[in-house]
Parts: sequence; C-alpha cells; structure tokens
Amino acid sequence: MAVDFVLEDLMGKLGEFGRYQAFQFFLQVLSALTAGLHMLSLVTVQAVPEHRCFIEGVDNSSFSYVPWNSSDILAAIPLKDNGELDSCHMYDSQNNTVSCDSYVYDQTYYETSRAIDWNFVCERRWMGSIVQTVFMLGVFTGAVTLGGLADKVGRKTVFCWSALLQLIIGVSVAFIPEYFSFMVARFLLGIFGSAGAYICGFVLTMELVGPSKRTACGIAFQAVFAAGIMLVAGWGALIKDRQFLQVVYGLHGVLFLAHWWLLDESPRWLWMQGRAGEAVDIVANGLRMNGSGIPVDKEYYVQKSKAQQATEEKSSAGLSDLFKTPNLRIKTLNVCLCWFANSLVYYGLSLSAGKLYGNPFLILFIMGLVEFPSYFTIVMVLDRLGRRPITSTLMIGGGICCIVAAYIAQGSTTSTAIVMVGKLLIAGSFAVIYNYSAELFPTVVRNSAMGLGSMCARLSGALTPLITLLDSFDPKIPAVLFGVIALISGVWVMFLPETMNKPMPESIEDGENFGRGDTWFSQCAGRKPNRDSIYQDDPEQMVPLKTIEKK
Repeated sequence: MAVDFVLEDLMGKLGEFGRYQAFQFFLQVLSALTAGLHMLSLVTVQAVPEHRCFIEGVDNSSFSYVPWNSSDILAAIPLKDNGELDSCHMYDSQNNTVSCDSYVYDQTYYETSRAIDWNFVCERRWMGSIVQTVFMLGVFTGAVTLGGLADKVGRKTVFCWSALLQLIIGVSVAFIPEYFSFMVARFLLGIFGSAGAYICGFVLTMELVGPSKRTACGIAFQAVFAAGIMLVAGWGALIKDRQFLQVVYGLHGVLFLAHWWLLDESPRWLWMQGRAGEAVDIVANGLRMNGSGIPVDKEYYVQKSKAQQATEEKSSAGLSDLFKTPNLRIKTLNVCLCWFANSLVYYGLSLSAGKLYGNPFLILFIMGLVEFPSYFTIVMVLDRLGRRPITSTLMIGGGICCIVAAYIAQGSTTSTAIVMVGKLLIAGSFAVIYNYSAELFPTVVRNSAMGLGSMCARLSGALTPLITLLDSFDPKIPAVLFGVIALISGVWVMFLPETMNKPMPESIEDGENFGRGDTWFSQCAGRKPNRDSIYQDDPEQMVPLKTIEKK
C-alpha cells in the first residue's frame, strides 16, 4: 500500500485547518508550554548566585550584608587573575589559601534555591549538574518508553496520563527535603513533564492538520516551548521563595485537566488500528464544528477499512522496525544524530560557548525571545526551500558559531553576539527537525521514531552539563566538541530525502521505499530519485487530496 486513498479521502474532508483543527491544536500545543517550563525550571529553583567563603567574625549569616569589597573581606579572601574574589577559597590564620567551610550568597536576585540550601558550589558543584542530568535522563526514558507506548495504546491516552502525573509530581517535588529523593522526583518529572505529553501532542497535530499547515503548526510548537522558557524567567523574577516557585511551576499542569474530555484521539492512528468507526465519528464531529456540512458515510468507510484489512497482512509495528530494512535504518540513524547534535549545540551554546552578565531573569527571557525571529523566518521559507537544505545549513552555521565563540573571550560583546546568532540558527534547525522527522517516517511507527529522536536529543542534553566539566582541562574543549558534532551531522543531513510537498508514508514498506536515491548531491547533479520509490512510480499519488474522487 503506497497511499491509503480511503483514509486520505476521509481526512481530506476536514480541510487543511478549520475551527476544529484550531481547537484541537490549541489543546495539543499547551504541552509545549509546560515542556519548556519544566526543562528550564532548575535555572531558577536551583539557581547558583554569586558566592564566597563565610568569614568568621565578619559575617553573621549565609546572606551577609558586609560589602564584598570591604577591607575585611579583601583581607580574608584571595583574588583571581581577573580581579574578582575567589568564590571557593579564603586565607587561614597562617595566611595560607584553604577551601571554604561555609558560604555567603549574593541575595541581589535569589533569596532561596536548592543550590543555596545544599551548597551546590565549588567541590559540590557536580551535584547540581547531576540533578539536571538526571532530569534529562528522565526525558530520555520517557521519549523511548512513552513514544512506543503511544503507538500501541493511543496518543490521547499517553498524553492525558502524562499531563496528570506532571501536575502531581511538579507540585510535590517542591516539598522533598532530601537530595536523592529529589533526584528521583526530577527524573519522573522529566518522563512525564517534558516527554510524554509533548511528543504525543506534536504527533497528534501532525496527523490532524493538512499538509500545507504542518510547517506553521510544527514551528508553533517550538515557539510555545520558547515561551515556556520565558515563563520560567517571569515567574522567577516575581517569586523569590524557591518552594512556592516550584509549586507555581507544577500547577501549570491544571491546564490539562479538561483534556480528558476535550482532546480527541488521532483518526489516523485509529484507522491504522482497525478502529475505522471511531475515526469516522471524530471526523464527522470535526466537520460539524467546521460548519462545512459535508456528509460522511460511516458505513462506507468502515466497509472499506475492513476490506483493506482482509487483503493486508496484519502486523504490529514497533521501534525495532525502524532498523530492520536498510533504507529506513540509514534514515533513522541519520535523524538520530541530527537530534543529538541539535540538542548538544543548543545547550552547549547556552552553557559553554559564552556568558551574559547582568540580571539572570532578563538573560533567560532573552534566551527564549531570541528564538522567535528564527521561527518566523522558518515558517516563511520552509515550504519554499525545503526541509533538507534549511536543516543542513542552519546546523553547519550553528556549529561554526559554537567553535568561533570558544576562541573569543567569554562575556565580551562579540562573544555574546556570536552566541545569540548560534542560538538563533540552532533553534531554527531544532524546529525543522520535528517536522522533518514526522514527515520522513510512516504512521505505524511515527510516534516511536519521534520518541527515538527525542531520546537522542535528551541523551545529549544529559551529557552537556557533564561535558562542560572538561573545561577544567581546556576551556575550548566543550564548545569545539559541540561544534564539530554539529558540522558532521549537518553534512550527513544532505543524504536524507526531501519531504516537502510529498504525502506522509503510512506503512513500513512506504517508509523503506520513500526517498531512495534522493540526496542533496543527486539533486545538484540533476539525477532523479530511483524509480523504485513508491512515490515516484505513480504520479497520481501527488494529486492534492481535494481532487481525489470518491468511488
């Protein structure tokens, strides 16, 4: 089966993007807001403010009001090469440099945080990094397990349960007083808060809206994710108590409570599961909401579905099917590296290649805001230039920025500008890869493929805080490593097929045959894709859905 014309005819009745799709899209895209919020919440909840050693007889608490440039402080604490106070050492009674026993924290921006409570500084700095790594490993785990589960039990089921659990865990984690229990809770929040609902919401959107609207809707997910980052900054600036702040972050899960009744399952998934009657009912409801007045013959579609099932071999596709055939396996590995590299550079530029000085909430807000110009541009050009050239170009550009920033003094205006340009570029490629992946893989394993890609992204996100520790050997190592990986992946993306204006594959056979011989190099050489591609054999398959006649 190349293209299921009966299914496409049914979905085509809904149109590209009516009131029904807009309502469902609004419900689905909310998952991106909370995903971005939970992903960066530790930046404020576990913030590490400026700190120095506690000086006995001078300070009276961990929030000392003694000026840091006073003669007493300067006499007790050594200076670094750049003239700043050493944040981890002080002089003992014999004027020898020793490590701090306790610390004083700058309360200009933060009054409480997990890092302050547990002293995640100096020799214990790695403990704070581990918490973020554990969270990303939770997202990694959720991407693998929940992505495949959604292909088996349904997108809506996994979405709603993940949303409920992120509400419960997101609030309760604020009251956990012990480090290891806190890490377990953050791991679970990663699974359900930034993986389950987000991935399923994205796939639900891609399977519901028309082809001409997939780009705008897919990019909108990334923009709302960035808005979640900005929301972290906004709440962090308003709420100084880290416990109350985490409760507020967790309560955003209330946005999903009505989804149990309002959110619909994917008609495409229901159809592929042999539940054509339910798929037709959802489409009929959508047509009523759109006010189109188009009649739907339920019995006709149910009978057509049964006839197809009788002639086709029943199979249960899963994650392993992505690696069983050569063409699909190569595409899967290529996309996995692309997700891995995008995430690595995204976080690498933020954490390693340069630093901005000033109000941390404003900086975080700008870090989210700077992504919007990229998203607006992508929406304008993605359906004109194609997924492959844009993804490859932006990744190579982001990798170059990462490498260049490593050789410029951190904190300088030039370094800051390069970091922002790199962030803009890599945010664009990160946005495109979501659409690109959803269009490359067949319906029966699409959620599994998206989960696998997200898993690779979260694996690199988990490794990033640990890789940055390599700056103790040479400050340039992390950023150069991030950039080289991005360059390699950007070049390999040129070997992926283009998906612009092509129907989404449905079966495993479709996914294997799709795009054979279609690479950037063959396109430049003027060669056409191999004729054994199912999408090249029959030109009628490229006819828009609205021109397909009912039989």
